[in-house]
Amino acid sequence: MKKILKIAAIVLVIAFIVAQFFRPNRVNPPVVEADTLEASTQVPDDVKAIISRACADCHSSTTMYPWYSNISPASWFLADHVADGRGEMNFSEWNTYSPRKKGKKLEEICEQIEKGEMPLRSYLWLHWDAALSADDVKALCGWATRERERLGS
Repeated sequence: MKKILKIAAIVLVIAFIVAQFFRPNRVNPPVVEADTLEASTQVPDDVKAIISRACADCHSSTTMYPWYSNISPASWFLADHVADGRGEMNFSEWNTYSPRKKGKKLEEICEQIEKGEMPLRSYLWLHWDAALSADDVKALCGWATRERERLGS
């Protein structure tokens, strides 16, 4: 039994070392300022701060990759979450969305944060400052509602 455990441990260590050679792409796509949220939308400073702190790492092209993004398999997990987040909504590409899509995304922002679905709990494990207070939720939802009304959604 000890021999099997020793072999399994060696195999796991070798697999971990080999995994370090297979890294996901962590290069942020270029940001076109004319396409960003701020280019077409009035975003109050408090809301900008909340978005920057709690949303931008996964929902923009300005992801700040932490130290653990250099270690596989955590790097794969993180890259997948960033790709999913950007695919769902990207504040760096906001102005490329139709008014209807913007309205829908603004509605979804409020729904997701009120339900506590965003930011993801797995993100909050290491990014405690991204947790949204009741005041943060109120500020984001208030802004999203006003912006939807402005868009006529």
